[in-house]
Amino acid sequence: MPSPFPGMNPYLEQSSVWTDFHNRFIPTLSEVIAAQVSPAYYVRIEEHLYVHEWPSPFARGDVSVSERSKSEPRTRGGAATLSAPLELTDPAPTVDHERIPFLEVVTRDDRRVVTVIELLSPTNKYAGADRAAFLTKRSTLLNRAIHYLEIDLLRGGPRMPIRELPDCDYYVYLSRYHRRPQVEFWPLRLRDRLPLVPVPLRPEEDDARVDLQDLLNTVYDRARYQFSIYDDQPEPSLSPDDAAWAAQLLPVRS
Repeated sequence: MPSPFPGMNPYLEQSSVWTDFHNRFIPTLSEVIAAQVSPAYYVRIEEHLYVHEWPSPFARGDVSVSERSKSEPRTRGGAATLSAPLELTDPAPTVDHERIPFLEVVTRDDRRVVTVIELLSPTNKYAGADRAAFLTKRSTLLNRAIHYLEIDLLRGGPRMPIRELPDCDYYVYLSRYHRRPQVEFWPLRLRDRLPLVPVPLRPEEDDARVDLQDLLNTVYDRARYQFSIYDDQPEPSLSPDDAAWAAQLLPVRS
């Protein structure tokens, strides 16, 4: 069953849903592109690795040790239970690793990356160290002989630093390295169908093409999202007009 929305499904933007959607979208996109560019190219999934340090409930990094009495075993409900000789207080982990996948289209003959494709996530959109790291890599790519395709399907969060960015809910941004500083841009509203977009290869070769709406519907159908994503509201909230429009499209609850 395809998504009931003509374009982006705003219920996929929920924080409880987005990571799963992102992790399904990238390999599905890889399959669609690989079917068109093989065997001259291959498509590989790479990852951004973000390390987050969280406050620990323990002030010290030591481990407290207590020794149990070597007398009688503890009892529970009249039955004896076995006890370890020591009890340890093990501090909770204070470091979290977040991995966000993206795609690279690579030439098979000389293993050269020709195109990088990013689906933006909250981690690399919102202000902070992760966004700063992402923007540094993004700037590096935009100064190399590599095509860069960026897809933003999140209404929330600040946009990437794009000059003369039109007002839109979502967008697709394509920078072909041999045409810079000119870029191709698809501004999208909530009710717009997601576009058919090119995936450039070598400048003398024809582009691959991806129908983003068909891709979203494929992911939606494979994940059976119709049974799991409509219990809560979209994030960010929709305007009253869009909320009323969206309510008419929701699948019937079984």
